[in-house]
Amino acid sequence: MPMAHIKYQIRYASHPSDAKAYDTKRLREEFLIENLFEKDMINMVYSDYDRLIVGGAFPVEKALSLDTIDPLKAEFFLSRRELGIINIGGTAIITLDGKEITLGHKEALYVGKGVPKVIFASAKKMEPAKLYFNSAPAHKEFPSKKVTLAEADSLVMGSLNSSNARKINRLIVNSIVETCQLQMGLTEFQEGSVWNTMPAHTHSRRMEAYFYFEIPENQAVCHFMGQPQETRHIWIQNEEAVISPTWSIHAGAGTAKYAFIWGMGGENLDYGDMDVVTPNNLR
Repeated sequence: MPMAHIKYQIRYASHPSDAKAYDTKRLREEFLIENLFEKDMINMVYSDYDRLIVGGAFPVEKALSLDTIDPLKAEFFLSRRELGIINIGGTAIITLDGKEITLGHKEALYVGKGVPKVIFASAKKMEPAKLYFNSAPAHKEFPSKKVTLAEADSLVMGSLNSSNARKINRLIVNSIVETCQLQMGLTEFQEGSVWNTMPAHTHSRRMEAYFYFEIPENQAVCHFMGQPQETRHIWIQNEEAVISPTWSIHAGAGTAKYAFIWGMGGENLDYGDMDVVTPNNLR
């Protein structure tokens, strides 16, 4: 049974023919993930899309154990899963089966299948960690590994002329760390750029989740989704996430500078496996 410090939801998969008929309220109910960071709580969404879990842990006054939840039908959380964590807050202390790992701001940690106990804590109560995580099913045990921004496989893309000059920090990818299917990274923008993932694309071999943060007060990001010829949008506030099905594009534009974390799970680990849709072909 899950402990009192854990809350979770289950989200089911939607057919694109159904999803294109959703109104704003229904789109948000199905794909938007709100309230990930609640003091001394772990909140998560278990998605039917590639069984990805999207979650947030906010340890302030106490440490938080990542206990199993009922949908997993498992003895412990990582019994048949792997885990990726990116810290967007103060310094974190993450304990993996008794071994402490310090995780700084915008640093990542991959945790392999089979680790029986994961505990989240903040190094300083006045500067609490905020731990965003994704978890996917895993078939093999790989070593856990910390990855800093300096160690990331980084890629500079776009230009200021097209308002999408950005640095993609690939943190948990197969060129850096061995995983079964999970990939995660963090994208940062140059001043004056607001468009992410443009040109847009789909990848039917993998689903994706986006987590938007560093959105200034009273600003927002418009996240675009849906099939290329039948797009929809969801307005995102700071520290909210959105589920992107395999059939959907995933792009966005902000009213101010922001950052986002992307996470993927699915059939392959080929980062470049995507079907690009140029802007003039979007509808």
